[in-house]
Parts: sequence; structure tokens; C-alpha cells
Amino acid sequence: MSKRVAVISPAPTANGDLHLGHLAGPFLAADVFTRYQRAAGRETVFGTGAQDTSTFVVTTARRLGTSPEALVADSTARIVSTLAAMGIAVDGFTRDEERFTKQVLDFVGRLHTEGKLRLKSTPFPRSVRTGEYLVDGFVKGGCPNCLAEGCAGLCESCGHPLAAGDLIDPRSTEHPDDTVELAEVQVLVLPLEEYREELREYFATSGSALRPHMAQAIEEMLARPLPDFPVTYPISWGIPAPFPEVAGQVINPNAETQAWSIYTTALSAEGQGEVLAADDQLWWPESDTEVVYFCGFDNTFPFAIAGAAMLLALKDHYPLRSRFVTNEFYELEHQKFSTSRGHLVWGQELADTLPRDVGRYHLAATSPENQRTNFSWSAVAAVTGARLIEPWNRAAAKAERWAGQDLPVSAGSREAADRITERFAACYELKGFSLNRAAETLAEQLGRLDRWEVTDDQAGDYCHQLETVLRNAAPILIDLAEQAGVDTRLAGPDRTTGITPKVLPRLSGGAV
Repeated sequence: MSKRVAVISPAPTANGDLHLGHLAGPFLAADVFTRYQRAAGRETVFGTGAQDTSTFVVTTARRLGTSPEALVADSTARIVSTLAAMGIAVDGFTRDEERFTKQVLDFVGRLHTEGKLRLKSTPFPRSVRTGEYLVDGFVKGGCPNCLAEGCAGLCESCGHPLAAGDLIDPRSTEHPDDTVELAEVQVLVLPLEEYREELREYFATSGSALRPHMAQAIEEMLARPLPDFPVTYPISWGIPAPFPEVAGQVINPNAETQAWSIYTTALSAEGQGEVLAADDQLWWPESDTEVVYFCGFDNTFPFAIAGAAMLLALKDHYPLRSRFVTNEFYELEHQKFSTSRGHLVWGQELADTLPRDVGRYHLAATSPENQRTNFSWSAVAAVTGARLIEPWNRAAAKAERWAGQDLPVSAGSREAADRITERFAACYELKGFSLNRAAETLAEQLGRLDRWEVTDDQAGDYCHQLETVLRNAAPILIDLAEQAGVDTRLAGPDRTTGITPKVLPRLSGGAV
């Protein structure tokens, strides 16, 4: 691991609050990973934000009968509030602001100035009735790669790029009865094929930690010629493109990914009190920063392919050293969470219903890491009660008998504590990162301590191991660890020879 880690969760669309799919997927994982990195003594920054330029902002605003600007302002405030309510502690949060717009235009402008972009005649669906071009959230149809139905831009099923002009049976999402025709428009594109061999080499040497679905998607994409990636769109919502040859067009929101990544790391470092020479300083070769993305599988192409290709296009300025942890869809009633369709449970609703640690544990235990998982309120009590609340409370009550007493800790207990720490570390380190296994490890250790019939001569060992479990669970159980006053730093072999147990707080709130 490099001397500095920059953790990034791609900004959700500012068309609503964060739902449980956002939280159970990238956001809780990124927060837990960041907390663990810091506990292990590594310099780490964590950033995210809210994206206002997506076409889904427009379609949602129209559906709700409000303006896109009002929706963005309201959604951004809600996202910030929900992150705080769930204990997702970001250092930098990007939003609709001039400094970000400048970063995008500077970055894309550098690609343009250095001759990396091409002007290309490209087909786009167009409404015959209105004359408007239909891209991304404005148009839906079949994916030519996997045949799944969805909106243009990115296929949520196979992860491949989905050009609006390549949709099978394209139709307007807002006016499905409108006649749609294909029309050629000149847009600026990045010829991704020029970077395919370098991308293949990069992922061949750095992709061992990729989860299977992302690894499969990248292998599929790089096994065939890559498409030209549109950097500008012939629509009016978005950041206006400053290039005269595409006057009136905007920057494709999915082409903002690399500029946004650079910007969010700058804000995050500043949030930690650092003064930067430039917004892109953490991406310079000499900065020795490793970037770790926590994102949904459907973000594979814009960040791991298109974004990486942009770095390769500017490789004299930036090295390519990003890592990725993806997740699948979290479902509600066995259908994916969707802000645009209103099928969801808001994160704030979970925060209002459950104590924060209990909610975080349940999302960790059911996180959709390698396959879709399902949320139901009825499962919350069963999962959190039997695996977390009840065994913790019994273990804490058992330890309370010796509170305030000076107790010896044996060499055998120190060895057990090291094994506990190793088991949690295997779940938290990047190569095998897994919220599911961390939650499972916590449940297993609490179950073991709950079953332990402790004698007085074992009391020090018991209390020592209980505290060790809580120290290692602290990236998930943030409030319990703080209330217990546990030192959450993780450094080297355990050398504890004595312990004075304290009265430990209890958990509540599993039933809903």
C-alpha cells in the first residue's frame, strides 16, 4: 500500500436522498475501509459528492413537478444529512460549484489541447415531435450486448457502455409514444481503442483483487475493440462544452469521472487540513497516492475503462494506479432500489428507525458484494438480534462482574487476541475486503464469548478478548466503540499483560 490512500465513492445522482442500495453497497464499505486504514496507521482521505449533471436529474424533476435546480439543492442537502446520520464520515463532498466546473473544463480542455479528442459524426436518437436528441436517461431500449432493457449510457446488467444510437428499439422514457429517428451529430470523442492494450496490461497486473463480476466485464470489454467514447452530448443540461466545433453541446456526465475523482481527492485532503499546490497534486507521480474506488458494478466502464483511458491519454501528467471494489444491486422486495422509479427505502428512514450501529451491522451483514441481496424490515430483527445485540449484551453483562478490578492477561489470551485481529484484518484489507465476512467474524467471536463459561481465573482473558473484538469491530460499530472508550488503533502484536475492565454499554433496537 502506498504512503497515502485516497478512497472514493462515486457521487450519486442528485435526484433524491441516499437509499439503502447506496449505503449497503459503496458507502458503508468505503467508510469501514477508511476507518480501518486509519486504525492501522495509514494516511487516508475519503471523498464523495452529489452529481447534478446527470439527465436523470431532469427526468426526476419533471416527474415530481419541480425544477432540476431545486431538486439538486434539496437532494444534495439530504445526501449530506443521511451520510452523517449513518456515520459515513467523508472528508470532502463535491457539489454544484464553480471550482468543480473549472476542474472538469481544465481536464477535458487538456485532452482537447493535446489532440487526444476527435470530432466524429455519431448517431443519436431524436424525437421527431420535439427535435430533441435523446441520451442516457432520456431514452431506453435493448442493450446490443446482453439484450437487457435499460436506459442509454451504461447497461446496468452487463456493465458495458451503451451508446444511445446503438439501442435496440429506442424510445423516449418520458414520451414513449413519440416517434424516434436516428440522426447524425458531430461530437467530440475519446478513441478508447488507442488505449486498449495498455488497459489490458494494467488490469492483467493489477486486477487480482477485482471481484468476479467486474473482472468478467473488463475481460469482455478489453477482448474486443473499444468504442469511441463521446465526451460531448448534443443536449442542453450539463456543463457547457467550451469548444467551438461543438457549440451548444455539453460535457457527457460520464466523461466527468476522472476530473471529478481528482477534484474530490483535493477537497478530501483539504478537509484533513492539507494545503495543496494544485487540485491534482495527489495524482502527480511523486505523490505516491493509491486510489481505491468503492462503487456499484454499473460504474465499471466510466471509472475503470473510460476514466483510466483518460489518465493514459495524459500519462505524462498522471500515473495509473487505481483499485476497485464493486458491489451488485441491493434489492427491495426482490427488485433493485431505484430513485427514479420511487422503489426504495431511504437511508434516513433506516437511521430514524434503528440505532446507528445496528443499522450499519445489518447493512454490512447483507451487503450485495458478489450477488444481489435483499432487504426486508422483517429480517432486521432476526439478523441483528441473534447475531449482534443479544450475544453482545450477554457478553457485556458477563464482563461487568469484574468491572474496576485489576486482572492479569495470559500469554494464551494475547495469542488469541492476535488471531482475532488477523481474522478481522483479512476482511478489511483491500485484497479480500468484505463487509459480509467482517459481520460474520464479529458474530462468530461474540458467539464464542457468549458461550464461554468464565471462571474467576479466566476473567482477565475473557475481558481482554471481548475488548479486542470491539476494537476490531470499531469500523462498523462506531458508536459502541466510542461509548466504551476503546482505543481503536491497531499496531503490532498484542502485548497486554493486565486489564481493568469497565462497564460496557449495551445495544438495543433490533426489533422494528
